[in-house]
Amino acid sequence: MDESLHTETERLRHAWDRHDPAWLGQYLVQDVEDPRRNIQSILTRHFLLAALQRSEWEPLFQAELEFAAALNWLLEPRHGVETAEDRRLLHFALRTGAPDAEGIQVPTFLHRLFRQLPRTIGTVTVPHYLERFLSSSRSAGPDPSASDDLLDTFARLWFERLSPLPPAGLSVLEPACGSANDARFLDRFGLLQLFDYTGFDLCPANVANARRLCPRGRFLEANLFELPFADRSFDFAFVHDLFEHLSPRALPVAVHELCRVVRQGLCVHFFHMDEIPETRVQPLGPYHWNLLSLEQTWNLFTAEGFDGAPLHIGSYLRQRTGSPWTHNPAAYTFLLYRTRP
Repeated sequence: MDESLHTETERLRHAWDRHDPAWLGQYLVQDVEDPRRNIQSILTRHFLLAALQRSEWEPLFQAELEFAAALNWLLEPRHGVETAEDRRLLHFALRTGAPDAEGIQVPTFLHRLFRQLPRTIGTVTVPHYLERFLSSSRSAGPDPSASDDLLDTFARLWFERLSPLPPAGLSVLEPACGSANDARFLDRFGLLQLFDYTGFDLCPANVANARRLCPRGRFLEANLFELPFADRSFDFAFVHDLFEHLSPRALPVAVHELCRVVRQGLCVHFFHMDEIPETRVQPLGPYHWNLLSLEQTWNLFTAEGFDGAPLHIGSYLRQRTGSPWTHNPAAYTFLLYRTRP
């Protein structure tokens, strides 16, 4: 590793080392980043389950996307559903088919979901989570931390489906895993018993947190610029919100190293991307907050022998659920599979 990458590594490590371990353990698992309702986290889980080639799970995946779209809309403060009275009014509008609830505009997709629930999918019954949320008598605003049981709705449904299955014999790598931000929910949903999971992070406190919060996983301290793994060591890999933080010099090195160690497929999530001809480089303190060019970034992966489909999350959500709203219009996901050795 050359000196410039070594320097960047140390800056990135310092950026995380300065934070309290308790804060790191909660970062990126709250509000819209909560993996139980974050669309990109749901895509990660479905990407892994798709490797098992069980087409009968597709309707449950669709129902989970709709669940997340509904809760994300309801829990967004700007939509005005903040008090028990707001919920009561919205509940009445959904029961009667009214287009608004005294100033709260009710999206069409929410009316459709309300009429469809509860819903049976094979042997699984999706409960009427909208009734449960809207009939709550809590006087405070809809704080996700106070709704853990509701947010766990699909964790329970998936765990029931997946827990009887034997291990799949497939290995998965997660760079920049944080404090097992997604891995602990993979476990809660029943996926970690199926896959041989390895996560790594630059920050020792994150690695320590991850080992404590997700004992079923394997976690180590490592650097994406110089991975301690042989070529094609893992069947699959997924990564959340990492590449925007790398310098233009470091980005292709990181992409090459990730692709080098993966045999089959990649699920790569971005939080700051656009369909622009060139990446806008934006240094921010010890790291970067770049606006990535979709085309330039995609070409880095295809040059390494991968191909597939880029998804704009807002457009994907509208197509799959009818939801008109996403918390981050700049979010994209690449679903990539190796097409050449």
